[in-house]
Amino acid sequence: MPDPNIRVAVSDDDEALGELDRATWSTLHEVMPPAQPPYRPFFDEEHRPEDHLVAEVAGEVVGYIRLVRPTPLVSNAHVRQIRGLAVAGTARGQGVGRALLRGACAEARRQGATRITLRVLGHNTPARSLYAAEGFAVEGVLPGEFHLAGRYVDDVLMGRGLTTY
Repeated sequence: MPDPNIRVAVSDDDEALGELDRATWSTLHEVMPPAQPPYRPFFDEEHRPEDHLVAEVAGEVVGYIRLVRPTPLVSNAHVRQIRGLAVAGTARGQGVGRALLRGACAEARRQGATRITLRVLGHNTPARSLYAAEGFAVEGVLPGEFHLAGRYVDDVLMGRGLTTY
């Protein structure tokens, strides 16, 4: 697979991103139940196109990452938070997630951020390994925060600085 093209999402990506989001749903990374028809638009007032980077290969959307300010407070305007990452099954293990993470870090720096954070479910070993490989460290754990598929799962808080990378 060729290297993915990482770009800012546009409103025309709504349908493809909605389909990708539904196709990649799993209790490995999702705390909400799966979406049911009729499906809501992917983009709305809280999830704007400009808050997403999209990975494309040969013109096909194969992934996205959502990057937002964690709060509207001026006191943490220097922080960006990843609030969603999805990679199509056919593109997994081929560097798409890594490219999206690197793109998000670059975009956060471009926006003036000096720190980036995320939350990941404790049992999501592939994601945690990727984040660690890209410089994210565990900064906190909320033990048993979620009950998914019959078991309690930790909510792991990770972060990294953006001044050196």
